[in-house]
Amino acid sequence: MAVPPVKEFGKDSIEAQAYAIVEKYKENIPRMNDRNRLGYNLVKNLMGEGDDTLTIVKNNKLILEGISERELANRFAEDLENVKFPNQEEEIETEKGDE
Repeated sequence: MAVPPVKEFGKDSIEAQAYAIVEKYKENIPRMNDRNRLGYNLVKNLMGEGDDTLTIVKNNKLILEGISERELANRFAEDLENVKFPNQEEEIETEKGDE
């Protein structure tokens, strides 16, 4: 039985942006499995289905190096504010054109 191919996220997708945020802190989060769980949870947060960043960091029981849970959660919260949702740029351009 053939294994179906893995569907990759688009480079500008919400998922790709969330996982990229986590990868920025790979020196502080050395375990890949921890980073994958965090990426998944940040996607849920962005979709309005997940917890706040401090709860995400605390509940994942991460192995952290050189950063506290609270500082990591604060950095995630700041980074999530810059996530661009698909079509968000198109909507901004449309609004400018309506003026």
